Amino acid sequence: MNRIDSRKFRSMNRRELFKLVPVVVLGAFAIPKFQKPLLKAGLGFSDWASARLFRKGHLAPTFSDSELTPFDKFPLNTYDVDDPGVDFDKWTLTVAGEVQKPGDYTLAQIQALPKIRQNARHVCVEGWDVIGRYGGVRLSDFLNKIGADTTARFVTVECADDYYESLDMATALHPQTLLCYEMYDRPLTREHGAPLRLNIPTKIGYKQAKYLTDLKVTRVLDRVGYWEDQGYSEFYGL
Repeated sequence: MNRIDSRKFRSMNRRELFKLVPVVVLGAFAIPKFQKPLLKAGLGFSDWASARLFRKGHLAPTFSDSELTPFDKFPLNTYDVDDPGVDFDKWTLTVAGEVQKPGDYTLAQIQALPKIRQNARHVCVEGWDVIGRYGGVRLSDFLNKIGADTTARFVTVECADDYYESLDMATALHPQTLLCYEMYDRPLTREHGAPLRLNIPTKIGYKQAKYLTDLKVTRVLDRVGYWEDQGYSEFYGL
């Protein structure tokens, strides 16, 4: 009986301790030196879990033309400037890293791949969302064209306004991830990222970089993304 009571007591103690864990964590947040490490650890765990729950073939919702946000109501969300002054006549996308065919690719070469159009929701971390119509080529088709090693973990992009971003390979290969050169069946405007931007319905807006100039396939990230390197989520799937 004494042994049974002892086990019951220890079991009760463990249950009580588990109940105290949230209180302890909340208490730790009240201590300034613990706040940043705890937030970083929590964000890291969230990204890890989200990446493992990501379903490569699962499509984000798409919408009818009648549900589109009017083009003139689509917000301009920029990192630095509305127009970094890209010279369209000289523009190319410079490809490097774990690929068989590195080099500079013109917009015409990219547009030669099968065109995809999709009406998808754009969700901004600032709290607004809109439904837009996008046109371009699947990033997966372009990666196939350049002979990308898809066992590499990441695709990174750099932009004319010095913005930069990275995608995990599963997201890069997702069928809705586009190298986008059209919106609303018209060429991208400068304000919306011309001549080439990312459209990724499965990701938050800041992952969808504009004014692309460079693309790299890599196994190691020197830096994650402009906002991620300031503490935002690295994965941020929707």
